[in-house]
Amino acid sequence: MREALLYTKRENLSVDCFLCNHFCTIANHRRGLCGVRENRDGVLKSLVYGKIVAENVDPIEKKPLFHVSPGSRTLSISTVGCNLSCRHCQNASVSQPGSFSADAVPGQDRTPEDIVAKAVATGCDSISYTYVEPTIFLEFAIDCMELGYNKGLRNYFVSNGYMSSEAVKLLIPFLDAINIDLKSFCDGFYRKICTARLQPVLDTIQNISEAGVWLEVTTLLIPGLNDSEEELRDVVAFLVSVDPSIPWHVTGFYPAYKLTDCPATPPETLEKARQIGLDAGLNYVYVGNRPGTGGENTYCPSCAAEIITRRGFSVLKDYLKDGKCQYCDHPISGLWG
Repeated sequence: MREALLYTKRENLSVDCFLCNHFCTIANHRRGLCGVRENRDGVLKSLVYGKIVAENVDPIEKKPLFHVSPGSRTLSISTVGCNLSCRHCQNASVSQPGSFSADAVPGQDRTPEDIVAKAVATGCDSISYTYVEPTIFLEFAIDCMELGYNKGLRNYFVSNGYMSSEAVKLLIPFLDAINIDLKSFCDGFYRKICTARLQPVLDTIQNISEAGVWLEVTTLLIPGLNDSEEELRDVVAFLVSVDPSIPWHVTGFYPAYKLTDCPATPPETLEKARQIGLDAGLNYVYVGNRPGTGGENTYCPSCAAEIITRRGFSVLKDYLKDGKCQYCDHPISGLWG
C-alpha cells in the first residue's frame, strides 16, 4: 500500500482524486470508482501497489502494437481493478474482482526490481502495463517504468484512454508507446456500456499524439452497437484529423461478461471497417481477432507492397529495412529499433 498520486485533500477528511476523468470525491474510509484507491483519514492510498495478479511474457503483437519492434516479446503485468465497468469486458475476472478488504488485496507481492529483473531474464525488451486499465496502478507502473527505462527497457500502456491530462503528463517521460481503446464514437455507448464519456478519450488520444508518444488505436466492433457505417466514418475522420499514420485495429467481438446476447462480429464487418479507414486516408488499418484473413499485414502506403506478414501474434515475414519499405524506400511510421 502506498500513498496515491494525483489527489488533493479537503477540510472534512474527504479527498478529490484526479487520476482519471471520473474525478472522484472520496469520503473518509471510502474508495473511488476504480475500487483500488482508498481514503484513509484524508490520505488517499493505492491498495494495489506491487500486488500483481497477471505476469506473462507476450508477443508485442498481442497488445496489439504492430508498429513497435515486430516479433519482440514484452513482459505484461497487471493488478486488479479498473476505472470503467464495460459490459463486454474480456478480462472481467481481474478488472471487476468484486469487494475485497484492504488487508486481503488479490495478487502476489512484487517490487519494481522484481518486474525489471524478470523482463531482462526472459529476454523481453519491454514491459507492458495491460489487461486492466493500467492508470489505476499508476504509482507502481511509474516506478517500474523509470527503473526499466534506466535499464534500456521500453514501456508500453494498453489503455482505455480515460486517464486525466495530469496522469498523461506523469507518464510521458517514460512511455514509449500506447494502444488506446476507442470503444465507440458515440457518447451514449460510453455512458450505457462503459459508465464513462467519449470526449475524455478523444482528448487523451490528441494529447498523447501531440506529446510524440507512439500511438495505436483499437476499436472492438460489436454488432448493432458501434459498427454502423456512419459511426465508423466518424472514428476514421477523427483519427485522420489527429494523424493519418495512427494504426487503427478493428477487432472482432465475441460474447463476454454481461454482453452475451450480442453475436460475434462477422468478418465482412471488419473488412468493411478496414476499407473505410483506408479509403478515408488512414495509412495503416488492421483486422484483429480473425487470424489468416490478410488484414493483419502491413502494407507500404506508397507502393502498396506487403512489408510485414503476420498470422495471429506471429510475424512470418518482415521486409522492413531501417524503418523503410525495402521496395520503394518509403518511411514506415513506428518504433522499429
